[in-house]
Amino acid sequence: MNSVSSKIKNISTLEYKEKKFEYWGPTPDESRKLMVNKSHALKDKTMTLKEAVAKNIRNGINLGIGGFVNTRVPVAIIHEIIRHGATDLTLSFQSNSICPELLAGAMILDPDRVSIKRVELAWWGYEIIGIAPMVRYLSTNGIIEMDDYTNYGMSVRFKAASMGIPFIPVRDHGGSDMELVNRGKMIECPFTGKNVYLLPACHPDVGIVHTTAADMYGNARIFGAYCTCPEIAMAANATIMTTEKVISSESIRSYPNLTEIPFPVVDTVTEVQYGAYPGASYGNYWFDMDHLKMFRSICEDFRKTGSKDALKKYYDEYIYGCENHDDFLEKIGYKTLKKLRDMDGGQPIILT
Repeated sequence: MNSVSSKIKNISTLEYKEKKFEYWGPTPDESRKLMVNKSHALKDKTMTLKEAVAKNIRNGINLGIGGFVNTRVPVAIIHEIIRHGATDLTLSFQSNSICPELLAGAMILDPDRVSIKRVELAWWGYEIIGIAPMVRYLSTNGIIEMDDYTNYGMSVRFKAASMGIPFIPVRDHGGSDMELVNRGKMIECPFTGKNVYLLPACHPDVGIVHTTAADMYGNARIFGAYCTCPEIAMAANATIMTTEKVISSESIRSYPNLTEIPFPVVDTVTEVQYGAYPGASYGNYWFDMDHLKMFRSICEDFRKTGSKDALKKYYDEYIYGCENHDDFLEKIGYKTLKKLRDMDGGQPIILT
């Protein structure tokens, strides 16, 4: 197949500097070799979040972050990663808000403890509130490298990886500036002779997801939007899962069609109620707009003034000053958590 292109490169005002392609994480062959040799034994994978992070998180990995913007985002795992420390990270996600923002803030405070090298994504910002201050700061100052896709594009990159194929053809991206800001390739379709845009599979070293319910083996249910979490879990070489509730395997087997993430791709399971807070979890609680606005305003203050004082105070109180997520929730308080649970409106979920 000969390499072809649309006319966008001739008319776009974007500066186009194409680099030789490399996967920003495991290659499809590396991941496939690991995944086919993974144990399919039914074994208890429950452990503390501290144990799960210590077992799987290391410097230089590609970290795949589940959830969508403010919905079912794995905040508890992110807090523990920050406490544990991880440098030279590549972040891969569809659309997210506070999770990458928390990692970015930790890097601003102590880059020897947490640092981000590059990001492959569709959107980094908050629902309703707007774009995240830290991504503006990091990108405009050239601190991180970014690989930009549409929401669909980033989702199907994980889908391709979950299917074990090295790339996937799409109808979007090509013929727009999106063609100039990501590492996809335009080719001539061998069947139609028309242009088709190919996106590379995305294999994180470690995927992190929060689910509605799971058994001790890692079979998980997700109610509400799936948020690409099944694809991320199946694309990743290892998956850390938190869940609102660990339920029995008998309950899982009673409704096998409700299992969205299968146990073979899950490496650890930890029950963490409100594990997505201040994000939302369908059927459990709504997102805390006040807390999100508060954290975003702190990040915006840093972006504008360069002062780290308020940022450091937040991390000292809500992350480094907490042994675990329960300590964090204790600082939030029962009244706030009850209010958010009531705001969810009792959306239906099936646990037994």
